[in-house]
Formats: sequence, C-alpha cells, structure tokens
Amino acid sequence: MIDQLKERLRLAVVWITEIAQVKTETLPEGVTARHKHSFWKGCLKGEYSVARKKWWFFCPVWHTGQALKALCLAQPFLNSEKVTLAGRLCADFLLANTVEEGADAGLLLAYEDDADQVNTSAILEALDGWLYFFRLTGERKYLSAAVKAADWVARKAYLKGEGLFLDCYDPARKEFIPSRFGVKGRPLLDDAIFLKMYSLTGEKLYRQIFLETAERLLQDEDPVGNWVDYPPASRPRGSIHPRHAYWWGRPFLSAYRETGKEKYLACAQRSAGWYQKAMRADGGLFRNTYLDFNTASFGHATSGVACAVILWLETDLAVNQPCFAPQVEKAVGYLLRMQFLTPSDPNLTGCILEKVMPPDGTDASPYHIRDLGTIFFVQALAKLLAASSHKPDWYPFLTRGKT
Repeated sequence: MIDQLKERLRLAVVWITEIAQVKTETLPEGVTARHKHSFWKGCLKGEYSVARKKWWFFCPVWHTGQALKALCLAQPFLNSEKVTLAGRLCADFLLANTVEEGADAGLLLAYEDDADQVNTSAILEALDGWLYFFRLTGERKYLSAAVKAADWVARKAYLKGEGLFLDCYDPARKEFIPSRFGVKGRPLLDDAIFLKMYSLTGEKLYRQIFLETAERLLQDEDPVGNWVDYPPASRPRGSIHPRHAYWWGRPFLSAYRETGKEKYLACAQRSAGWYQKAMRADGGLFRNTYLDFNTASFGHATSGVACAVILWLETDLAVNQPCFAPQVEKAVGYLLRMQFLTPSDPNLTGCILEKVMPPDGTDASPYHIRDLGTIFFVQALAKLLAASSHKPDWYPFLTRGKT
C-alpha cells in the first residue's frame, strides 16, 4: 500500500505541475479570469468543467500557496528537481503579486470573491507555502515576504483584543469595505500563521494575536467543533463549509503545543470529531453539511475529506495514539477512488474529482474539478507517508494490499 500511495502521490503532483500550473506570464488561450492579476506564471488553474472543457480561477493566490506547500511536502518522496522548479514558479507568482512599496508594502494581493478586493483569509492561507519553500531551499526572500505579508495583516486587519480580522480590503481605496456577510470580522486562525511568525521573529504581538483569536473561537464555538456563525458557514441556512473546522480547529493543536493547555487540545479533538460525524458511509464529504449532519445529494467536496485526514492524523500524533485509524483508512480509500487514472480527457490525468454537480437536464458530464481536491490530496498523502515511517503500526491498512 505504501508503494501505491507514493505512485498516486506522484501522479497528482504531475497533474499540479504539468497540467494545472500556468507556465506563461499572460493567461493561456481559453483560460478565463476575472481577478486583477497582471502576472500569472506559476499559479494554478483552479476550476475545470469536464462538460465544457473550460478552465477558470476562484482564488489564484491562496490556492497557489497551498499548492506550493503540497509540492514541498511531496518532495521528500519524489526527490525531483522538476518539483522544486515548479514550486519556485508558485513562490514567485506570489512574489509578483505582492505590493513592494508605500503604505501597503507587504500586502499580498489575494483576490478571491471579488475581482479587485483582497480577502484577509486568502492572504493567511497562502503564507505557509512560502514558509515551506524557505525551509526547502533556504532562500530568505520567501521568508521575508511571508513575514511582511503577515505583518500587514496584523497592522491593518486585526481588531486588537477582539480576536477578529477585517476581511475585505480595497487596494485602490486603501481601506476595508463592509463585509457582505454582515459580520464585524472573522476569527482567522488559518494554518497557525501568527504563532509561526512569533516563532520565526520573536515578535510577541504575533503570539498575542494568535492566542486572542483562539480564545475568541473557544467563546464562539457552535456547533461542537465548528463555527456556524462565521462565513463561509451560514447560520440562516444551517450549513457548514467542508474546510471550516480544518482552518480553525486544526490550529488548536499548535496552541496546545505552545501553551500545554488541555482546553486547546480538546477543541482540536472536537473538530476532528465533527469530521467523523460529517463523513459519509463511503468516506466522502459534501460542500454543505447541515447542523444535523444532513446534506444535499450533490455538491461533494473531496478536498474536505483530505483535510479531515490531515486533522485526524495530526490529532492522533498529538495524543500519541491512533484514535482515528478507522476514519483515516475509510477516507484514504475514498480519496484514491476519486483519482483519475485513465481518463479520455487528458486534462484530468492524475487529478482528484472534487465535486459532482446536480443534473441540468442534459447528459453532459456532472464532474467538476477544483485544484484544491488534488492539492489537499497531496498534502494528506505526504503527511500520512511521513507518519507511517515512525508510526508503522498505527494504520494497518498501509501494510496491506491495494485499497
């Protein structure tokens, strides 16, 4: 099984680096974009409709940052110069879309929902890629860029003492605009970035921001292990985003390691438990999971399954026992079944099916590809392979045959 996982990892990385990654400074022919980026080389084409054979983007910056992280995690198992070169393209795409001078120096132009508005969460979700690439190459310019971007968020977006961040910034007007979701701000703990920045710089403000945000999340937790009152979850609909508990629950493991406080570990365990309840009988997950753990019949989110594997694995490591071994096995089996191995469409080879769309009255393919499915698939498999080397007995399915 280990050899199978390594081969599936390789195929997914080839899709990221040779099919999804843009290799030209301008947009390739036939790829549409609404975001105001002028330099595209190195970013990932995020969305692909199998029915229409069309590519487009959702949020090029944070998707590319997470792709960079995935490539760095995979590199020890692939040992490929091509992977490092592709990672450099990702890292340099982020550099090319960073403000270098003036009052907004350090701002990473992470356009997401709007073509010309920067999302704070999208900035934070991109930064781990730079940190991983710095550790891989030792090139300090990437570390410096990550620190400057985080510092911009700390200075401009954070509401001191509240554990909340303003979320939508207009670079042209140089001001934040009111949230379309009607919230004052969001408690963004994504990838424990501010705790990492404290570790790298010694700046105590970053640690304070991280722990204030963690406390806000503990205060506002609802339902157990999740946060329905903050977008992209929705209290009125009663629906929760598939990566919500990953972005906000997983960093509590870092809070526990930093402070030794059991309440932080307990929160991470509750988020891991939320995924356990949200996972379907075959190992899948849906884009919208409701408060009663019901779902629609379509709109799957395979990226959420991969994020659950990462959270389960890291929670097991934190308590030093394989509490979630059955869930990891079921989820990995599902992930492997979602990988295209011999498709007729060459754009699909090696990638992960993210979503099945509802019927539209035709016989067109309902398959929808998001780069995130493959990105988090790579991250999950790489972390599982790394853990298996020093915890070989934790997940027995790894020593059996193919799943």
